[in-house]
Amino acid sequence: MTSLRHLVVGPTCHHPHGVTAATASLQLRRLPSCTRPLRSRLFTRVYALSSNDIRVGTNVEVDGAPWKVLEFLHVKPGKGAAFVRTKMRNYVTGNTVEKTFRAGSTLQEPSLSKETKQFTYKDGSQFVFMDLTTFEESRLNEADVGDKQKWLKEGMDCNLLYWNGKIIDFELPITVRLTVTDTDPGASDSAQGGTKPATLETGAVVTVPSFVNVGDDILVDSRTGQYMNRA
Repeated sequence: MTSLRHLVVGPTCHHPHGVTAATASLQLRRLPSCTRPLRSRLFTRVYALSSNDIRVGTNVEVDGAPWKVLEFLHVKPGKGAAFVRTKMRNYVTGNTVEKTFRAGSTLQEPSLSKETKQFTYKDGSQFVFMDLTTFEESRLNEADVGDKQKWLKEGMDCNLLYWNGKIIDFELPITVRLTVTDTDPGASDSAQGGTKPATLETGAVVTVPSFVNVGDDILVDSRTGQYMNRA
């Protein structure tokens, strides 16, 4: 808060010619501040969730490392306590393990952050993503990208996942738009039923309706690889 200031008027002075003039001596005094400057504080946020909330895609921290739940099953045996059986992948090492949690137990959720970056080009075996605000580049190895490269197209915006300042994963848009580069000649739009394989510009092969032709843009669900409709 800006401290208050007040004006002090000095004593009346007499002009040499007998004319009285009120001469104001201006003095600025700083009053004691009524508040002290606020000091910045850092707060460590603790993320927690119940094992009952585990779903596919849930992130948990186990033994100081971030894991992603790939499969889960809530089990309630006839005898004994209920539990949750999971299959998880370690974000850092890529290892996959099966782990069981007691039902209702508290789990830590890793402190992860996401940044949207655009896939700009491939440099050898590395995929280059750019922050369009700072133009800073981030790189992922081919092994880190994995099967997702089947749906990855230059100019596509993706979410990069960070843990402790390191990129540990990235997310594609759920719906991707890609061009068909090879398929058998299509039937008319009015034809009912029938499917065929089609190769897309990224090299991925998907099953499409028989009326889809080379040059058509189609929408694909990047999570399942299934055709959605023509763009």
